[in-house]
Amino acid sequence: MPPQASQPQVRENILKFLNSFLGIIRILQIVFGAGLWVTIAANKYEGSIHFVLFVAVLFWLLTLALFFLTLLDKQDLVPLLGGERWLCTNLAHDVAATALYVPAIIVMCYKTDRNSYCNLEQYKHLCLYKVYLTAAVFACLCFLSYLLSLIYGACRKCRGEQTVI
Repeated sequence: MPPQASQPQVRENILKFLNSFLGIIRILQIVFGAGLWVTIAANKYEGSIHFVLFVAVLFWLLTLALFFLTLLDKQDLVPLLGGERWLCTNLAHDVAATALYVPAIIVMCYKTDRNSYCNLEQYKHLCLYKVYLTAAVFACLCFLSYLLSLIYGACRKCRGEQTVI
């Protein structure tokens, strides 16, 4: 078992990760993902919106796990995925998230378009247009943040780097 790091070194590692590109992008992914699923979950939803909610919550939870494991420098404790494979694990996560956010964006844009008729002042019934529009924007922001993370991780992998930070 490796020796425990001293308190100042742990704090230094945490600050190093939080100030890194990956740390900042992971925080953005967590914030945008939470914005997406909270926007959807706080309102009435049906049909294909369930898929968007599934994607948002799944990758929000996975991103939280990756963020805290990297933040606390405990990725070596993850069997099969940690250690030298941690960069590939992050890449696989980002590829899956980027790929699944594309249909989520399509669903949200479709639902937004389908509800655009009720975006009038005279319309007095429940209108989900603004909710779907907000969710579509959050889905696009999530996609872009995962795509940036994917490109960054792929560049690091191509350079032969093994660590995430």
